[in-house]
Amino acid sequence: MPPLNAQLLRSAGVASLGSFLFGFDTAVISGATDALRLHYMLDAQQLGFTVASALLGTIVGSLAVGAPLESRGRRPVLRGLAVLYVISALGCGLAWTWPALLVFRFLGGIAIGGSSVAAPMYIAEIAPPEVRGRLVALSQLNIVIGILAAYLSNSIVEVLVGGPESAAWRVMLGAPVIPALVFYLSTLGMPESPRWLIARGRRDNAEAVFRRVGAERPQEVVAEVVASLAGERVAANESFFQQKYRRPILLALMVATFNQLSGINALIYYTADIFAMAGAGRTSALWQSVIIGVTNLVFTLVGMSVIDRVGRKRLLLVGAVGLAVCLFVAAWALETKAGGVLVLGSLIGYIACFAFSQGAVIWVYLAEIFPNRVRARGQALGSFAHWVWAAAVSWTFPIVAQASGGLPFVVFGVLMLVQFVAVAALLPETRGVSLEAIQRELGIE
Repeated sequence: MPPLNAQLLRSAGVASLGSFLFGFDTAVISGATDALRLHYMLDAQQLGFTVASALLGTIVGSLAVGAPLESRGRRPVLRGLAVLYVISALGCGLAWTWPALLVFRFLGGIAIGGSSVAAPMYIAEIAPPEVRGRLVALSQLNIVIGILAAYLSNSIVEVLVGGPESAAWRVMLGAPVIPALVFYLSTLGMPESPRWLIARGRRDNAEAVFRRVGAERPQEVVAEVVASLAGERVAANESFFQQKYRRPILLALMVATFNQLSGINALIYYTADIFAMAGAGRTSALWQSVIIGVTNLVFTLVGMSVIDRVGRKRLLLVGAVGLAVCLFVAAWALETKAGGVLVLGSLIGYIACFAFSQGAVIWVYLAEIFPNRVRARGQALGSFAHWVWAAAVSWTFPIVAQASGGLPFVVFGVLMLVQFVAVAALLPETRGVSLEAIQRELGIE
C-alpha cells in the first residue's frame, strides 16, 4: 500500500473543507427553526420551505457545477464555492426579511450542491486506488464533523445569547463565515487534479502532481489515464444519456435516491424538533442533538476504517437492515409515547447505521463509477438526485410529522428494506480497483 504522504493528505484535507461547510450549513438550521417560526411567523409549510430553500439551491449547484469543473478545473471551482459560502453565511446572519433569508439560504445551497460534487471528485482523482475509499470518505468525515460543529455551536449560542425570542438565530446562521474564509485561503496552495490536466494535454504537469502526492510509478499512472482517455475520444457534443453510460447512471441514481429516502436529512434538519415531539425541553433537545452528532462522527470513522477492506456493497447491506430496525423502533416509540429515552436510543442506533454504511459509501461510489471524461457530469447527476430527494423529504417532513410523528419513520424503514434487495441484486463492488479498471468492468469502452 503506498504511503499517505503529506501533500496527498493536505490536498484531500483542503478539498474536504468544502464538505465541512456542507455539513455545517446543512445542520445549523436545526437550532434556529423555533426562532425563525416566531420571528417570521411561519406555519409548518413555510418553515418546511425555509429549510428546503437551501436544498433547492443544492439542486441547482449540483447541476451547474459540472460544466465549470470540466472547463475550468477542480481547483478554481472549489475556490468559487468558498466565496459563495462566505456570502451566504453573512447574508443569513444579517437577513432583514424572510425573502432575504430564503435568497441567502438558496445561495448557500448552491455552494453545498457544488461541494458535494467537486470535493469527492477531486480527492478520487488524486488518490491511489488502494486508499481511495478512505480518502474520499474524508469528505464524508468532514460533513459529519461539520454537522457536529453546528450542533455544538447552536447549543453554545443558545446558552450564551438566549432562546428563540433572542437574536441567537442570527449568530447561529452567520457562524459558517469563519470556516468559509479558512476554506478560501486554503485553496490557494492546492494542486490541480492530475486527471483534469491530462485531459487538457498537460501530461508533464499531471506527472508532477502524481509525484507530489506520492504515486509509486507516476509515469505509468499517467500512461493508464492517457490510454483511458484515448479510448473515449468522441465528438464534443456527445450525449451523456446514452446506452453505454446507462449502467453507471442507474447505479448513481439508485445509491443517491436511497441515501435520502433513509430519512437522514429529516433527522439532521429537525433533530431538536423530533426530540421535542418525544417530550424533551428545548435546551435538552439541543444537547441530545449533540449526542447524535458525536455518534455520527464516531461511526463515520468506523466506516472509513473498513470501507477499503469490507467493501462498499457489504456496508450498504448491513446498514440497510440496521436502519430499518431502528426506524421501526423510533416510529413505535413516537406513536405510543414510550418515552424520550427510547427515541434517543433508536435514533442513536439509526445514525450509527447510516454513518458507517450510506454516509461512508455514497460520495465514494459516485466518484468511482463514471469514466474520466464524463465524471463531472455523472457525479453532478448523482448529486442532483440526492438533493432532489433531500428537498422533498425536508419540505414534507414537518407537515407529515405534524399529523403523525411516527408515520415518516415507518415509510423510511420500509424503503430501507427495498434498498437491501436492490443493492444485493444490482450493485457491483469497486473496492481496490483503479478508476480506469472500474470503467472497463462496467462495460464502458
